[in-house]
Amino acid sequence: MKSAFVSKENNIVTFTMEFTAEEFDAATDKAYKEMRGRINVDGFRKGKAPRSIIEKRYGEGIFFEEAVDSLLNDNYTAVLDELGIEPIDRPDIQFAEEKLEKGKGFTVNIKVPVAPEVDPKDYIGVEAERKIRVITDKDIDMELQAAQKKAARLVTVDKPAELGNTVILDYAGFVGEEQFEGGTAEDQTLELGSGQFIPGFEDQLVGVSAGEQKDVVVTFPETYHAENLAGKEAVFHCTVKEVKAEELPEINDDFALDVSEYDTLEEYKAGIRKTLEESAAAAAEYDGKNAVMDKVYAANPVDVPAVMINDEAENMMNEFSQNMQQQGLSIDMYLKYTGQTRAQLKNGFLDDAKKRVASRLVVKAIAAKEGIEASEEDLQKEYEDMAKMYSMEVEQLKSVFGAANEKYLKEDIAMRKAIDYIYSKAVLTDVEDKPEEQKEAAVE
Repeated sequence: MKSAFVSKENNIVTFTMEFTAEEFDAATDKAYKEMRGRINVDGFRKGKAPRSIIEKRYGEGIFFEEAVDSLLNDNYTAVLDELGIEPIDRPDIQFAEEKLEKGKGFTVNIKVPVAPEVDPKDYIGVEAERKIRVITDKDIDMELQAAQKKAARLVTVDKPAELGNTVILDYAGFVGEEQFEGGTAEDQTLELGSGQFIPGFEDQLVGVSAGEQKDVVVTFPETYHAENLAGKEAVFHCTVKEVKAEELPEINDDFALDVSEYDTLEEYKAGIRKTLEESAAAAAEYDGKNAVMDKVYAANPVDVPAVMINDEAENMMNEFSQNMQQQGLSIDMYLKYTGQTRAQLKNGFLDDAKKRVASRLVVKAIAAKEGIEASEEDLQKEYEDMAKMYSMEVEQLKSVFGAANEKYLKEDIAMRKAIDYIYSKAVLTDVEDKPEEQKEAAVE
């Protein structure tokens, strides 16, 4: 088999694949052996009819299509690699010959769409703002309070329930006179104000003491997942059996020893500060890189083919669906709650999908222009990091990942290195990020 590059115009690459008569005949014979078991010929048991009899009965070309498919499938990917072609959609295949014949070779002309070429510019010395967060004593105190709350224990109190208290209760739910399925529980633990239950349910238990009964009247949301309850008013007959309040530990050296790896409160505070500062530095770098790459993206407009945008939007849909599943919600349930169709949800991803694809094309072009590649050391480190993440041995991971995917892994590493390079050459102005001031401004 011989291949040849023909042309590239308007992001369409044309090339040929030429197969010899020997290759075509061998593929046709292979097709006969694979297909004969599915062909019925009178006078012969299934799968036992000679090739000549089958061809006489059904025509000489009965095995040609299977043979051609086999030759193309076996050679297409290798030819793409040989010619350095990266298609973005399925190929358009046309035969050069008017008809296929035994003992003769054939040639196919193939056209495939490819990503547009980018000649990157204005990516050195990019001016951008980077938000930085200065860690204060107030941040340390907030972390301490969070740890204190996490270490709190619930103690029974002899007083009416307040928001923030936890109640132990039995309840039975009714719509009209009928008790509905799933609306009954015993010894249910509920933190008032947590929003675990239907809106309005928890508020009505404020002020109830242990041993008291309370009828809680609520209306199920119109979008409630159980259609037989959606939008309906219900009454829950509740019996509060116990009221509990948080008892917070005192923040001192003993507290630090209990909840951390440190021996004293001061050491614990220093550890918290170090962790927060490292996190703030990582966040600043992330924000800075985004700001710089937004400028690079704006300076290098790309006419992204629709098929690439569509494919990326599909990827984003799959990512979104996986995130929903991790939260215990299927994509179908989400669509029902939001009143959207799959097409509408996908359309919402199209703009971001276009930006993602265009950004990748620009960064890939910059990496090529600057000669930035993934070294063997880079690749090995990537495998080691991935193996650690998935709790696997490196060689086991390589086996699962496969040599065929290593090309894409190297490309991904090179693109990350290119972004680091662009970022290192950027002119950054640090702007202090003050979350508290932003919250106050929003309230005003």
